[in-house]
Amino acid sequence: MEYLATVFFALAILHTFASSRIGHLAHNYPDMALRARLFHLLGEVEIVFGLWAALFLILLCFTSSVADVVSYVESLNFTEPAFVFVIMTIAATRPVLITAENMIKHLARILPMSPSASFYWATLTAGPILGSFITEPAAITVTAMILLKNFMERDISPRFRYATLAALLVNISIGGTLTHFAAPPVLMVAGTWNWGLGFMFSHFGYKSIIATLLIASYTTWLIRAELRGIAWDNRKPETPDGKPHPPRWLAVTHIAFLGATVYMAHHMAVFVGIFLLFMGLASVTQLYQSSLQYDKSLLVALFLGGLVVLGGPQAWWITPILQGVSAEFLFVSTTLLTGITDNAALTYLGAQVPDLADRLKFALVAGAVTGGGLTVIANAPNPAAFAILKKTFRDGLISSSGLLAFALPVTAIAALCLWFLPSL
Repeated sequence: MEYLATVFFALAILHTFASSRIGHLAHNYPDMALRARLFHLLGEVEIVFGLWAALFLILLCFTSSVADVVSYVESLNFTEPAFVFVIMTIAATRPVLITAENMIKHLARILPMSPSASFYWATLTAGPILGSFITEPAAITVTAMILLKNFMERDISPRFRYATLAALLVNISIGGTLTHFAAPPVLMVAGTWNWGLGFMFSHFGYKSIIATLLIASYTTWLIRAELRGIAWDNRKPETPDGKPHPPRWLAVTHIAFLGATVYMAHHMAVFVGIFLLFMGLASVTQLYQSSLQYDKSLLVALFLGGLVVLGGPQAWWITPILQGVSAEFLFVSTTLLTGITDNAALTYLGAQVPDLADRLKFALVAGAVTGGGLTVIANAPNPAAFAILKKTFRDGLISSSGLLAFALPVTAIAALCLWFLPSL
């Protein structure tokens, strides 16, 4: 079963990198033709792992038995996909987005740059760092929605789009390391290795803040010419959709629901109940709401669910890599491996290795969060950004190679900060 799962895992990775090319094939047929719809579906990154996981389970029914497949699925933990679905849906609501956008606008007003550059820089720093407190899935949803509304829907170059996406993914991956509960790869080991708030900030947090600021500054400099060409007014209306401004109590209530969901992140039955209550609130306050983003959230949950099904059986080849290596080699190899497998899966497997030295523990987690922006599968929240921003890219598809090209330099910045800056 492990070898079969590895074959399907490899096929899913290849499909991920080929998804944009597959999607382009849809243009060879009429829009409503069955082949056009099929190629467009197969070009959606979010369905890749769910599709191959389903095929894997179907084949497993024939090579083993239906009872064994059911037993295997029931042995898996789908709490994270369910949590990401709930937190994404709540975080993408209008009161939360307007509150976050207003906070970033206030920060942007005090920066000594042009209004558009200031808002762009502030979004790429404040949003990811916020992930350490409201979790990375919520932070990437809020930040991607703000970037979509204010920049990505404009007439900008592919260079602008890919540079922004790369900086967003890398900053989100490292920006959640100020605490021990927000970043999935940290969450997988914090309890086992007794890493608390103090440890995380002294060994990861302050380094991540510096890296986030440097990455945002580098990306802002890289696209400075286009940013100067964007007409910007911080005083523009905050509710251009014509709906009344959400009252303060409603924004506070939404943030309270976010907090309660984060607090109960490990208890699916509880946070699903919290979400049902939230749906009731959203229904009775729809005058101030936009439509809940169920479709994007479900696609991301499908992606992560497929990763859970195919990711666990990869221990047979990942674990030997983590044993008997130097800290430097482990840091580099984990950073690269993160690009082809979820970083939380890597750290989870590392936590199963007995008597792992402290320096190797640090190298494993540092490498996992450093490489979290290389591909869509590198970090669990990444599919959320893809789902929100992909429609602004050519043909609604994001090239994996295009993302990788722009992610490499900002990943190098993160690597230098996390590895070479001393711990406090």
